[in-house]
Amino acid sequence: MKKLFLSIALVGIATFAFAQKKVVRSAERNFKKGELEVALEEIESALQDAETKDDPNTSLVKAKIQTKRFELDEDYAASTVNIGRSALEYFNKTLDMVDGDLSSKIGKEIVKEDIPGMPDNLRPFSRETLKIAAFNKAIQTYEDDDFLMSYEFFNLVSDIDPSDTTANFNAGYLAYQEVGNVEAAKKHFKRLLEVEEYNKLNTYYFLIQIASSEDQDPEQALKYTLAAREDFPEDKTLSEFEVQLLLQLNRMDEAMASVKNALADDPNNSGLLLRYGYLLEQSGDLEGALVQYKKAVEADPDFFEGNYYTGAIYLDRARAILAEVNNLSDEEWEKRAPEMGAEADGLYKDAVPYFARASEIRPDNTEILEILFQIHTRLKNTDEAEKYNQKLIAILGPDWMER
Repeated sequence: MKKLFLSIALVGIATFAFAQKKVVRSAERNFKKGELEVALEEIESALQDAETKDDPNTSLVKAKIQTKRFELDEDYAASTVNIGRSALEYFNKTLDMVDGDLSSKIGKEIVKEDIPGMPDNLRPFSRETLKIAAFNKAIQTYEDDDFLMSYEFFNLVSDIDPSDTTANFNAGYLAYQEVGNVEAAKKHFKRLLEVEEYNKLNTYYFLIQIASSEDQDPEQALKYTLAAREDFPEDKTLSEFEVQLLLQLNRMDEAMASVKNALADDPNNSGLLLRYGYLLEQSGDLEGALVQYKKAVEADPDFFEGNYYTGAIYLDRARAILAEVNNLSDEEWEKRAPEMGAEADGLYKDAVPYFARASEIRPDNTEILEILFQIHTRLKNTDEAEKYNQKLIAILGPDWMER
């Protein structure tokens, strides 16, 4: 009798397990017929059952159902992304169940190619299908100017395939420029650095900018710059970045060596010439600095900083002479003041064209307008002084001198 009861129990267990597998097969059939909600309900039941929840085929069916639901969903909303992420989650779970073996029967199903134009009943609805659908949604939302959702779909593509350079660059760009998610941007740009054959120049530019500006981390920015220079030694902009960051980090000797090396290859680079002049100025060589600042303007007459720094050197030298005049004794003042005053006036005159050009480049810069007003007032150029006075009144109001 005991054996009879045992046999009945075993039959019952086998029958129950068989019944659950029938549920999985029914879910597959309904999936293929397009009855997705029914299929989803059935597969959810199978995923809750001890007999079928750990079967990789059960997870694979769930992934396929979610992939088809994702592809058909035309809402282009966060809920759509969630369906896609659910599909990816179950593809990943399935792959884990077969120990990541893509050559296995289940593994081949996961990565099976989705050939365009195939009828639905022959399509694999594989991970590749999910990637294609996510990419199409990313493009559509981008064209609709829905940059947040476009980012989410490109982000999904990149999580499906971390080596997809187009998805990662677009996701990184949108995260940084349109969405304002710096951490997300860094994730995608760093992924691009891992792709050996990819041209990473623009990626480095973005990472340098993020490290320097948003993260306020010049050390990290310098690391990216040096790595980029190894890959792109001919890029002149990277040379400027390196010098600028070394200056920011107060590593003057390294900056001087770097700028001289860079100028050997690019002697007419106005940015490098400006930085070289700045280094010379910091070392106390004002004459050398002036030479380099003037070279920067010769290389690019519309270079604001070059014009400003050149004018500033002349201005500082003139003010230094006048300060010395004020400290002269009465006897020395009688002898030397006229000559020294004339020398200072000559330096003021030399400064005028550079500040005037800087003002033309940035007409709303009130600091330069005030400098020009003061110089022309000093030189008794009444008409010119009044011209700058009127410009300052227009910007700051009639009481600008009292501010």
